[in-house]
Amino acid sequence: MSNVNKTIELSALYEISKLLGASLNLKANLRGVMKVLAEYLDMKRGTVALRSNDDVSIFVAHGMSEDAVRSGRYKLGEGIIGRVAKLGSPIVIPNIGDEPLFLNKTGVRVNLKKENIAFLCVPIKFKNEVLGVLSVDRLFGSKAVSFEQDLRLLKIIASLIAQSVRLYLEIEREREAFFQEKENLKRQLKGRYRVENIVGQSDSMQEVFEAIHRVAPSKANVILRGESGTGKELIANAIHYMSPRAKGAFIKFNCASIPEGLLESELFGHEKGAFTGAMAMRKGRFELSDRGTIFLDEIGDLPVILQPKILRVLQEREFERVGGEKTIKVDVRLIAATSRNLEELVSSGKFREDLYYRLNVVPLVVPPLRERRLDIPLLLDYFLEKFHKENKRSIKILSDVRNILMEYEWPGNVRELENTIERLVVMSRAEVVAFSDLPLSIRDQSSKVGEGLKTGGILSSVVEEIEKTRIIDALRKTGWNRAKAARILGITPRQIGYKVMKYSIKQTDD
Repeated sequence: MSNVNKTIELSALYEISKLLGASLNLKANLRGVMKVLAEYLDMKRGTVALRSNDDVSIFVAHGMSEDAVRSGRYKLGEGIIGRVAKLGSPIVIPNIGDEPLFLNKTGVRVNLKKENIAFLCVPIKFKNEVLGVLSVDRLFGSKAVSFEQDLRLLKIIASLIAQSVRLYLEIEREREAFFQEKENLKRQLKGRYRVENIVGQSDSMQEVFEAIHRVAPSKANVILRGESGTGKELIANAIHYMSPRAKGAFIKFNCASIPEGLLESELFGHEKGAFTGAMAMRKGRFELSDRGTIFLDEIGDLPVILQPKILRVLQEREFERVGGEKTIKVDVRLIAATSRNLEELVSSGKFREDLYYRLNVVPLVVPPLRERRLDIPLLLDYFLEKFHKENKRSIKILSDVRNILMEYEWPGNVRELENTIERLVVMSRAEVVAFSDLPLSIRDQSSKVGEGLKTGGILSSVVEEIEKTRIIDALRKTGWNRAKAARILGITPRQIGYKVMKYSIKQTDD
């Protein structure tokens, strides 16, 4: 393009500048630039390759197939494109058929010796940083050609492209940082409350996990039934943070922890001057949980006088603050929990039947710890690790004490187990927990069990030894497959899992 018409050149630059500012879609913009180079300036093929650390890859191209573009990958310093990216200086190859450094990685130039193709390659630089490489093919026929004007024009175009590439890279970095931060926050949020963090591998807990996964995405109200200390609040957390309402508030309220006279104000808020001491308007828990979830623990203790107002919120999604006349609309999902027998409360008139049925859309029963003994060793290790970190201590619970903890009934469920482990970590005098370190309630039950065994003399220990031997034999015959071994013994996989824990049975290679 040694004698290129100035008018055509200026028109091309005008079109290119318009294209580069047309949108934030860099790939589409650069495709337009390559098309202008082909149409206005008679350049046969063109590419823009972008640098990423020590690699340079073709980003867009004109006159090449998608397969050819995917093949255009170079290491820094490799081939002509790699060299220009490394050195930051233009390179002109008058005839690529005579140049051994030209690699033709894309394979689009079929007969290099006969085509008389020149290859012009200029760096795309922003200040002193090489962002990529602009390259074009020029057919020159058989006569000698000066490439000065071509090179000057390509440098101008490369500088225009550099500004767009720089902006594109900045936007991509910010977008990547935003999504990374979003993912980190999601992981932190769900890492604390996701079902996987509720410790349990027993069949009964697997059923609970499955129910959580099914109910979480829905709008249905949920009632969690189970004894105190079984982890109902943790499950409510999981349901909320696995639901579409996860970005909304999760408000917790224990209906048994507030005096009856203050309950209505706590739940529904009050206006200024509604009662003595109401110095300002205050929003209640339902209003604060709008577009989120409210968790009402121990709902069986809710006074009968307040139950119609709860029912109205569930049915009509509205209420008034104490002392107020304005009706407030809310969009709230309710998760309730109780350790009481609601059916008995309904029969005795202490709980409204219509509210019971409104709450009981999806009942979810959380099993007591004594019915999921297979989970006790997991919980022991989980709480040990937790309290070791908190107290900068490290204690061991050996198999004899572990067996005692496995056999204990745990009337306070997981909460009692957690408190027990924290006490052992904090108060144990030695690095290994002794029987005397256990709480009195656990020692008393263990002593009663021991006395019961003594009445059977040697028989009970002999029976246990026979049972242990039979379990080991069945496991060996089935290649340590617990489900198959359980079928041979005529027990459930859960039962054999418990026995393996009880007798500390370890898999062997024989």
